[in-house]
Amino acid sequence: MNQTLKESFRQSLIEWYLAEKRDLPWRRTHDPYKIWVSEIMLQQTRVDTVIPYYERFIEAFPTLEDLASAEEEKLLKQWEGLGYYSRVRNLQAGVKEVQEKYNSVVPQTREEISSLKGVGPYTAGAILSIAYQKPEHAVDGNVMRVLSRVLLIKEDIAKPKTRKVFEEAVKELIDPSDPSSFNQGLMELGATICTPTSPKCLLCPVRENCAAFFAGEQHNLPIKTKNKKTKSLQYDVFIIQNENGQFLMEKRPSSGLLANLWQFPMVEKVTLEDETIPLMQERYGIYFTKENELGPLKHIFSHLTWNMNTLSGQGVVDLGIPSSCKWLTIEEVNTVPMPVPMLKMWQAFQERGFENDNK
Repeated sequence: MNQTLKESFRQSLIEWYLAEKRDLPWRRTHDPYKIWVSEIMLQQTRVDTVIPYYERFIEAFPTLEDLASAEEEKLLKQWEGLGYYSRVRNLQAGVKEVQEKYNSVVPQTREEISSLKGVGPYTAGAILSIAYQKPEHAVDGNVMRVLSRVLLIKEDIAKPKTRKVFEEAVKELIDPSDPSSFNQGLMELGATICTPTSPKCLLCPVRENCAAFFAGEQHNLPIKTKNKKTKSLQYDVFIIQNENGQFLMEKRPSSGLLANLWQFPMVEKVTLEDETIPLMQERYGIYFTKENELGPLKHIFSHLTWNMNTLSGQGVVDLGIPSSCKWLTIEEVNTVPMPVPMLKMWQAFQERGFENDNK
């Protein structure tokens, strides 16, 4: 793209963005800490989902220092339901580094900010360009989709090495006088106009600069190979109450999937015919009497799928529960951080009133 076309593209994109951008809470600030929080939340998560989480999170941890000193259980509870919990753990580790190494001031160079825990090339560029008006690339899926069409790039965006192609393209195109609006404009265009399956080309502000549009290739781009099939696991999950109306819950290990979150006891079924109640009783030291089934529930992670059947009933301690488990009251269950599938089970259980029936 020659210099004249570059300037036309920049102007059209930025003018459109400033006139049409959505009013999002993180766009009302230039605080690098708050922008950092929003960018981490927006990874793998829809904007509409993030908005209430962001507002509650900033209310709970209004400053970088507040987040750095937060207890993990409170932190996870604020993040509960967003998934990908390593994001918030890395975020807290990163702000602690800023507090200790940079006197609580988020660094303004790519080298320094990229050294922080959980800050990759995209997040670094987003913070630097939006908070500090630095002309740095911020390439995510939206940006790759837009530029693959505008520049007719036919590289496979599923391959990590392809990101470098788009980072170089942004370096060539970015407006040095307003990198914040330029980068956010690309993101906004990808989110609202240049969408994956049905791009709204007639409404696009940069249509005249789009090579794919004139070549009739916009529906064929970007090129992206499909991911491998996810692994599927079968579980029975047990909502167990004791004679005091308390519920048995287990804290997951401190590393790995859903680390340190609380769940109801789970037993994997190797075959669909497996009888899991004896295994559960042996593993958790409890004699269990099944009273109800809540039915099936499926939860899809990025790399695997949990197919779960939920059983509820009474439990009597026999051998003693494991050290990772606790008996919690209804109020306590509502305060501990749980992964999404457990929240769904707990909500269904309460809505059907089983906790009252079992007392």
